[in-house]
Amino acid sequence: MSRFLVNLLQPERATHVVDVGANPVDGDPPYKAMLLQGLCTVTGFEPQAQALADLNRRKGPHETYLPYAIGHGGPAELNICRYSGWTSLLKPRAAALEVFPQFQSNATVESVLALHTQRLDDVTQLMPFDMLKIDVQGAELDVFQGGVERLKQAVVIQTEMSFIALYEQQPTFGAIDQVLRGMGFVPHCFAQIKHWPIAPLSASNISPNGPRLNQLLEADMVYVKDFVQPVTMDNEQLKHLCLLMHHGYQSFDLSARCIDLLLQRGALPTDALERYVAYLNNGA
Repeated sequence: MSRFLVNLLQPERATHVVDVGANPVDGDPPYKAMLLQGLCTVTGFEPQAQALADLNRRKGPHETYLPYAIGHGGPAELNICRYSGWTSLLKPRAAALEVFPQFQSNATVESVLALHTQRLDDVTQLMPFDMLKIDVQGAELDVFQGGVERLKQAVVIQTEMSFIALYEQQPTFGAIDQVLRGMGFVPHCFAQIKHWPIAPLSASNISPNGPRLNQLLEADMVYVKDFVQPVTMDNEQLKHLCLLMHHGYQSFDLSARCIDLLLQRGALPTDALERYVAYLNNGA
């Protein structure tokens, strides 16, 4: 990864990412390339002891992991499932597991851990951050509502959300979308979309070349601060939005929009957009 864009923008500090539910069960996070190049720092939260130990064993110099369960603040129960990716502050929903039986084994609750959740706004160790990545298996809304003040500084949120509730009392896409829009964020892209077969059909009894199985189940969605009303962002926020979009999502059009806005404010050299477009055309 080139440091071209950092050198062009000259941000005051490295981009700061907060990862709530940092257990790396779904592959590499979108900020991995930035982290490896020292372009960002990461503060992660993971209440599962084994997952936290794994994160701390593998972490680099720009990563910090804390054992907190982030939520609404107050007592809660962590439902520890057979597969750690299903572990949640919510209980798996029996009715949904009947319709998607492939999940039943992984979603089996093997133990319940009483704990105290912390609101994101109340974590004193947490410095201002630019991006929130969140994967908390159905408890996303509690995290957002407990982090209203902290999220005023952030410019990117990547959140897993469900279109079908897989946990009891789980808020689904519509509820989360309304809250994030109310906080000044708009949808930007899908980082991942998961379709799943509805029983009685399954991947085991349908040929890969057979009929499509269309049910939209979950997605990792990326929200950004509303770039249509950029007055809500200061210059530093625009710079970190530009960096995250370019390096994390290859959203070069939004990065170029950020550069153009910074040019209009006199915050970059007059040829900055030309240089960025040339950089893209040369195979960035």
